[in-house]
Amino acid sequence: MQRWILLGVITMMLVVGGGGFAYWTHRQNRPTPVWVPILVNRELDPAKHEEISKELKIKLTNPEFLLKVSQDLHLPAKWHLPSDQAAATEIAKRLFVRVGEADTPVGKAPSINVGLDGPKKDFALSGEITMRLMQDVWKILGIKPPPTDP
Repeated sequence: MQRWILLGVITMMLVVGGGGFAYWTHRQNRPTPVWVPILVNRELDPAKHEEISKELKIKLTNPEFLLKVSQDLHLPAKWHLPSDQAAATEIAKRLFVRVGEADTPVGKAPSINVGLDGPKKDFALSGEITMRLMQDVWKILGIKPPPTDP
């Protein structure tokens, strides 16, 4: 009888452990967007915000920009892809430019959010890619980049 109890306890431990691992794996592969908000003028018409975001998306999905981002961050090695072109294609799939709101010290303000959708396990890498894309966003918009803290 004790053998059956021991076998049942071991089976339950394996089932609970396997279920915990499956849940953890599921959570690591859930989509987690990472974005940087770009504040826009409150007086601008919301239709103008949409127009700016569409133009920005078109310019950011330019293969030359994405290829340069891939080369700068060595993405094929990090994503286990065969080439920079494949990494640029993956960035284009994940890239988004959306109109939204950002929290500021004086309340909510309209913004254009530039970022990437990716799994939670790639959160840090998505943040690096987004920050690298922001260098191109500043150039496209003709805005001086904000100062960085030392």
